[in-house]
Amino acid sequence: MKKLVSALKRCLAVGAAALAIASLQPLSSAQAAPAPVVGGTRAAQGEFPFMVRLSMGCGGALYTQQIVLTAAHCVNGTGANTGITATAGVVDLQSTSGRVQVRSTYVYRAPGYNGDGKDWALIKLAQPINLPTLPIATTTQYNTGTFTVAGWGAATQGGAQQRYLLKATVPFVSDATCKSYSGYSGLIANEEICAGYATGGVDTCQGDSGGPMFRRDANNAWVQVGIVSWGIGCARPNAPGVYTEVSTFASAIASAAATL
Repeated sequence: MKKLVSALKRCLAVGAAALAIASLQPLSSAQAAPAPVVGGTRAAQGEFPFMVRLSMGCGGALYTQQIVLTAAHCVNGTGANTGITATAGVVDLQSTSGRVQVRSTYVYRAPGYNGDGKDWALIKLAQPINLPTLPIATTTQYNTGTFTVAGWGAATQGGAQQRYLLKATVPFVSDATCKSYSGYSGLIANEEICAGYATGGVDTCQGDSGGPMFRRDANNAWVQVGIVSWGIGCARPNAPGVYTEVSTFASAIASAAATL
């Protein structure tokens, strides 16, 4: 587990125990989380139909119509779990038109997860959600370029979750550049991807943890390349967001999903 007091996972705890800047990892982690896409704009209804909001204060994406891909730090462990509610089908969380809410039945957290890397998990739902899914990258082909991020997380560091889904674009940051920034020397190059602007201003934040980072593939279809994981604060200069490198774990994710 990274011992960075200034860095937080990008999860938003629900309830009195919520931390001001919690990211997508356990609240005991010393890392920081992104906000409801700081510097973002409101997404249109139906623009990202695969987006899921999870009741523990994280995001996710439909890996299949009955399985949500999210971050390991958003869940407590592997096993039966009926305590999570997934909300999908809307950009406005208060809208009842088209909103679908389904309870979880089981959670699978990445084997060996201990707060550093391997930040992915699957949540099986009680029933399928009839919405488009988001394919994940199986090679490193799409791990560079410009990415899209979306979430209901805070719009400012330490802020509250948002009612509306926000979106933004962030550029790839090389491992070497990312590791040169203060607080990022522990980046796990083959398991994590950095993205953001050197000037800051745009980022994911607390409450965005577990949500997807995605881009267009060769066929102009969306493909997920990252999972919101951690960062130093939200949208600070020289402090990019860090995302789980989905392609590294594509085979493990597929194998785990097949057992659920």
